[in-house]
Amino acid sequence: MRYFASPGAGAPPIHVKRMGADLRILAALPADAEAIAAAEAETQRTPGLLVGQPGEIPVAAYRGKIAQLATDGRYLVGEETGALVGHAFLDPMPMRANAHVFRLTIVVHPGHLGRGIGTALLRDLLDWAQREARVGKVELNVRAGNLRAQRLYGKFGFVEEARFRQRVRRSDGTLEDDLGMAWFPRRQMP
Repeated sequence: MRYFASPGAGAPPIHVKRMGADLRILAALPADAEAIAAAEAETQRTPGLLVGQPGEIPVAAYRGKIAQLATDGRYLVGEETGALVGHAFLDPMPMRANAHVFRLTIVVHPGHLGRGIGTALLRDLLDWAQREARVGKVELNVRAGNLRAQRLYGKFGFVEEARFRQRVRRSDGTLEDDLGMAWFPRRQMP
């Protein structure tokens, strides 16, 4: 059974029209793990996008993360005509002292960039984070050379908090800086 992600309890499923295709933002299911792993392996072939190397993360780890975030966080997929075109999640840090910090991962699958998929996934996650009282901060790391992603995060109010010099070794051996960025929910004070 596929469940739709939605902006709030009782709200209708999210449907986003982009370039003639019907993009649906859905809650990830463990059965999506193989498609997510394959898309990440393909994405990892493009230097400067993801840290991992193809095949480095086993499919079982994706299944476990999807199952964990069904209760602890939020894991979404973007789907068009039955195929996954992106995925994203918010994962709380594991210690009580920083469990209010959720780490963001977002991947638009190869061949689907520039069509609003990342924007739709990020909007849903941040809408959820805004409503979820446990979320006090959303953090992410992005390669210094990934300007497309940095622009997207900036549009949503993320700010750069850190630069980790020569943090990521690309497959060609060059080192690239990683940027730490953060977003804070705006909540009304009681």
